[in-house]
Amino acid sequence: MEDKIQKGKEKILNKLDFPSDISLDLPKIIVVGNREITIENHRGIMFFETNMVKINSRIGGIIIHGEEFEILFIAETSITISGIFKGISYER
Repeated sequence: MEDKIQKGKEKILNKLDFPSDISLDLPKIIVVGNREITIENHRGIMFFETNMVKINSRIGGIIIHGEEFEILFIAETSITISGIFKGISYER
């Protein structure tokens, strides 16, 4: 049932031309080269080490692999991480 409601919301918001990351609480990931990542609409840090970070979001975990990770900025809905990034994956 929840899936039908979500699909209905998506159709309406697409017709209204709203940004889906804001209206559907989806994560927005901004990658600058391989040195900086900003994730908006996150729901907290699940795991943090210098070579792997796992961020919670509405769609599940966002896993970032790499080296020398450091948190540059963190707020209620936004986080910026620096380091050398090798990959981003999602888990449900």
